Amino acid sequence: MPFEGYGGFSFSPVSVQRNAPALPGVYGLSNAAEWIYVGAAGNIQAALMGHLQETDTRLKSLSPKGFTFEVCDAEQAMVRQSRLVGELAPACNRR
Repeated sequence: MPFEGYGGFSFSPVSVQRNAPALPGVYGLSNAAEWIYVGAAGNIQAALMGHLQETDTRLKSLSPKGFTFEVCDAEQAMVRQSRLVGELAPACNRR
């Protein structure tokens, strides 16, 4: 099942600060065509802000436009990330 509990938000500094919690969990980045990345973090907001500051990465080249997230503890986040990567096959999580 895709992300539970939270809708999509614009992937911009203002939106991340306003909508992403500084809590542990999983998050996903997407554009209009596909899921780009699914990550797990101890601080969702900080992780998303870090992605916004990236330059010359595969993630940035795919032009993420939106994000979503689920809050959960760190142990659950790793399991949930693995499940979401298998289900959504995000471009930057593929090997």
